[in-house]
Amino acid sequence: MKKVLILAAMGAAVALLSSCAPVLSRDLMRQGERDVSLARLRETPDAYRGKVFILGGIIVNDRLTAQGSELEVLYVPVDSFGYPKTGEEMQGRYLAVYAKQKGMLDPVVYKAGREVTLAGEFRETREGKIDEMDYVYPLFEIRQVYLWEEEPLYYAYPYPYSYYDYGPYGYNPYWGPWPPPPGWW
Repeated sequence: MKKVLILAAMGAAVALLSSCAPVLSRDLMRQGERDVSLARLRETPDAYRGKVFILGGIIVNDRLTAQGSELEVLYVPVDSFGYPKTGEEMQGRYLAVYAKQKGMLDPVVYKAGREVTLAGEFRETREGKIDEMDYVYPLFEIRQVYLWEEEPLYYAYPYPYSYYDYGPYGYNPYWGPWPPPPGWW
């Protein structure tokens, strides 16, 4: 009995510790800055060049270039473990390049709508367009990237009517016809 309790306590401790693990390497999480203002990066890029940032976001576009894979990401701030902060204001977009020498981020896997957390070294700002509007993107070189799992699509009920509904004919086999006959109340 004692062994069972010790094993259960150890399992709970492992589960608790692993649930708070950072998504990127601990060294990068310590080294990188998380609270970044993309507007400040655009205004004074020379002050931040070469610094490592921990960024989150939602992929808008992924394309392969001569330099490597390039992600266009809608910025989402992250907490101290690299998890996206829910309910935070999105501040714009940035570009993240994964060097060709490191490999490729497949556009089928890293597709629009997927969430990422990445550690990136700030390189420069680059001018581009969002539809017809001119836009200045902060550009980061990816050191490490974490692709979040896609959220599965769940349906509330397998049928168009729930357990408590009366279906298309106004009859529930457990309670009888609806509306109830006069005098039922």
